[in-house]
Amino acid sequence: MKLLVDTHIFLWFITNNNRLSRKYCDSISNADNEIYLSVVSVWEAMIKYQLGKLALPESPDIYLPKQREKHLISSLSIDETTIAQLAKLPSLHHDPFDRLLNLSIFRA
Repeated sequence: MKLLVDTHIFLWFITNNNRLSRKYCDSISNADNEIYLSVVSVWEAMIKYQLGKLALPESPDIYLPKQREKHLISSLSIDETTIAQLAKLPSLHHDPFDRLLNLSIFRA
């Protein structure tokens, strides 16, 4: 199964946060699943870090890729063609990161 992890799910997973259910942990850890993290989530985490809303043990440009690779999570890029699809998305999410993550689902 292909899974795209949201920003907070990724952060909870790599920090062993007890708010992440065992079911999600097991799904992300399952070697039979293909796990993806969108660059949109990395961007969002970096902004939160810069604003002082996210504490990390080291700089996000080092910590986030290191954790993604450690847990065998693939990076999912986003390009201009994908961004252009925003015009076709219904306004279900007003958060720009959530809107971009919705587009990322189709790339996984």
